[in-house]
Amino acid sequence: MPLLPSPPTDRDGAVAWVAEHLSHLTCDEPPAYGTSRFRGGQAAADAALASLDLTGYARRRSTVLPEAQRGASRLSPYIRHGLLPLPDVWDAAAAAPPRDRQRFRDELQWQEYARHLYARVGRDLREPLRAGSPVPSPGAPPWRDAPWPERMACMAATTGELHEHGWLVNQTRMWLASQWSVRAGADWREGRDEMYRHLLDGSPAANGLGWQWSAGTATGKVYGFSRWQVEKRAPQLCRSCPLRDACPVQDWPEAQSGARLEGPPGLGGGPTDAGPRRPEVTGEPEAVWLTAESLGDTDPALVAHPDVPAVFGFDEPLLARLRLSGKRLVFLAETLAELGAQVHLGDPVTELAGRRLATTWTYPPGWRRRADRLDVVALHPWPWLRRPGSGSVRSFSAWVRTAPGRG
Repeated sequence: MPLLPSPPTDRDGAVAWVAEHLSHLTCDEPPAYGTSRFRGGQAAADAALASLDLTGYARRRSTVLPEAQRGASRLSPYIRHGLLPLPDVWDAAAAAPPRDRQRFRDELQWQEYARHLYARVGRDLREPLRAGSPVPSPGAPPWRDAPWPERMACMAATTGELHEHGWLVNQTRMWLASQWSVRAGADWREGRDEMYRHLLDGSPAANGLGWQWSAGTATGKVYGFSRWQVEKRAPQLCRSCPLRDACPVQDWPEAQSGARLEGPPGLGGGPTDAGPRRPEVTGEPEAVWLTAESLGDTDPALVAHPDVPAVFGFDEPLLARLRLSGKRLVFLAETLAELGAQVHLGDPVTELAGRRLATTWTYPPGWRRRADRLDVVALHPWPWLRRPGSGSVRSFSAWVRTAPGRG
């Protein structure tokens, strides 16, 4: 795996760097790489957290338009990549009005629940958890258009924001997921992957669970999308839509979730690998191995070993399969540039083999497969918001009742 030149710290330089070294792995063209409204790096993450104002969050978090009235925090790209650990964001909400604080912290717990679920079931999260894919009602006319038709103003605006900026409010994520899987009857897994390619905060845990929730495969109850939501959250889209007098989603969708499934082992309870509670050190590391889940300057391994180089590997075989948007890779490049990390391209296990490593434990099964093949001599704990226990992860409500308290 070759060592790449260090990414530049400025946006234009990062875009050019990704275009030169990683464009063969992306789903889009280099001119689109720099259109995101988000910058990568700890400085941008810290600034976003410092400016967090949750006043009115409970009332406005689902607002879509006008953008100036949105209440969403826009912290999710930094949370996803560990620049803002969930415990720090939880604490930052302490001074918010009580209703807004509770609603915001509920969303943080949903993120934590997705991580617990992923740690428990692993790649089984890619398949239906509790019910089959949505099925149309008998006699319902088939959907004959694209899953996300450009002639629908709500779909054009939402997919346009996804592709240009790599981020969506949660409301429009649900619109897209329901329209694709419930209304159009397309394979929810393909829609999940298409959204994942572009989201700066895309993660197998949160994105995968969000699609399963909307499609009803996680709950046995589909999320229905219709004109009502658009009129409530972004009425100007309906007013400007060429289909405003012949809206194809005027009424509630008739599809229902599929048959109940037993689901993967462990949903109802069982052990979850949560990593060590304290650092496990058996030798002196030569490098700190950084992963996409933990790229903040408070990464526990990075803090504990400041005098050895930090290394990050763009996993070329994985990226060739995923075909992410270049915007996502620019965000990572900006983050790595700020850290001063050594950046490699190829198979991380091949490059790091034989080197004594310090790293922070993390929850994806892919990390565990790689860590088992490497010489990790210093393993540091993951900063859980609520450390996983053995209780049920069958649903968010069940998890909330049974997961150990924060810390």
